[in-house]
Amino acid sequence: MTRFAFTVEFDGRPFMGWQRQAHGPSVQQAIEDAIHAVTGERVVVHAAGRTDAGVHGLAMRAHADVAKAITPFRLMEAINARLGRQPVAILACEEVTDDWHARFSCIGRSYVYRIVNRRAALTFEAGLAWQVKQPLDAGAMHEAAQALVGLHDFTTFRSAHCQSASPVKTLDRLGVEREGDRIAIHAGARSFLHHQVRSMVGCLVYVGMGRWSADDLRDALAARNRAALGLNAPPDGLYFVRADYPA
Repeated sequence: MTRFAFTVEFDGRPFMGWQRQAHGPSVQQAIEDAIHAVTGERVVVHAAGRTDAGVHGLAMRAHADVAKAITPFRLMEAINARLGRQPVAILACEEVTDDWHARFSCIGRSYVYRIVNRRAALTFEAGLAWQVKQPLDAGAMHEAAQALVGLHDFTTFRSAHCQSASPVKTLDRLGVEREGDRIAIHAGARSFLHHQVRSMVGCLVYVGMGRWSADDLRDALAARNRAALGLNAPPDGLYFVRADYPA
């Protein structure tokens, strides 16, 4: 039995999320079915994190245990061929030790949220970014975002369906950058709560619109109450960027 680690890119629009679902297609199912077609084995593909329906992945890390004797390159090529026209691609594949785990060995996760701040409708980026028509002050958003960095109780920014044992997390970074009509919000932490990034982005957009001040954002955090949330951003603009592991 060999443990293979994968780097996966996917467009989340056709899927119910990463995790296998009984009520619709998932990225996990697409890869597991492709591996079965290649090896004849029913395997479980474990990922560094779960994503919601419509959320995308630039470099999700995952692993699976395969009994068939096959090289990483041949396995990657075969999986990609079996995936066909589904918007999922294995970018890299390598053998790892049996104690390496895509989720439990991970020490850091990074996301980016993409906003297109313009009035004209999205053409190429429909479903791949959040269009906000009202002008946004990215500088004010970045300044306010720093109040969320550090160790906090993020109950306000946590989905009611979150399964994490604790709402207390350490947010390592939260930055807002603007280039033309594109705004990118970068978030990094060891782990995140369900909907945490989308909830933080929604509130930062309120700040950018001038509907909230930085103090309003701090008050929402301090409330530790989901009812204090301003806005939960849609999944369209959210991308899993990177998973970090010990050297």
